[in-house]
Amino acid sequence: MVFRTYLIVAWLALAIFTAVVMANHGSGLFPIFFADIAAAGWPGQFNADFATMLALSALWCSWRGNWSVMAIAHALLAFVGGGIVLMATLLILHVRHNGDMRQVLLGDRAR
Repeated sequence: MVFRTYLIVAWLALAIFTAVVMANHGSGLFPIFFADIAAAGWPGQFNADFATMLALSALWCSWRGNWSVMAIAHALLAFVGGGIVLMATLLILHVRHNGDMRQVLLGDRAR
């Protein structure tokens, strides 16, 4: 129950924060994101680190879905959507598998 609560609270907080940022600054994230990386400062280091976590999330989504077309589409969405997509995915899987984290993380490979 703690895990589900965390996912819900964190998802809501991130969704609200994202909406506020988009309202104040627009949706032009990518030029800023990559410019920070190119500048090779701490904001760029954080963005590069975050990009590798997004890639890891996408690879997990593809792998868990046995590299199907839908799994790869989900992976692309996870890469671009970040925590919003990953937390929603984990919450749905957690509910679907009645909290069995082995099933949540491994999917068909848990058998």
